[in-house]
Amino acid sequence: MTMPENTLRPEQLPARRTLLSAGSALLVSLLAGTAHAGSREAAPPPLLEVWKDPDCGCCNDWIRHVEASGLRTRVHDTGNLQARDRLGMPRRLGSCHTAQVGGYVIEGHVPAREIHRLLRERPKALGLTVPGMPIGSPGMDGPEYGGRRQPYEVLLVAADGSTRVYQPYP
Repeated sequence: MTMPENTLRPEQLPARRTLLSAGSALLVSLLAGTAHAGSREAAPPPLLEVWKDPDCGCCNDWIRHVEASGLRTRVHDTGNLQARDRLGMPRRLGSCHTAQVGGYVIEGHVPAREIHRLLRERPKALGLTVPGMPIGSPGMDGPEYGGRRQPYEVLLVAADGSTRVYQPYP
């Protein structure tokens, strides 16, 4: 009786089991997100500390927006003027909430996408701002605004308070 060509002979089985076992372990670690060098665990998502007025609905909507992007938040319902001054964000660039993440100041309705980009690129800067409260920006885009949108810009703020456009939202 002859064996078909694609059938393993008994002496090949242990090597195949070892290979399958190693492959399975790698697959499981990849799926679990732990296939890093060594046994390092994944870092927790960045913590965004937010200072806002306790009654501000658009701030709460913005916080939900950044949390949905994977950022963790710690909220201080104490207002944001003192935090803005303490963190060095010029008042002329202010909005209704101030945050800090990864050593940067985030002022106003900055899209989470730009916060993640800032943390990835790590430019030499104080942080980002969307001055005022433009309709259509994250947190200012609820049903009460009827789908309206105003163009706005996310500004990169230097330590001296100067700005440049980081990302336009036409």
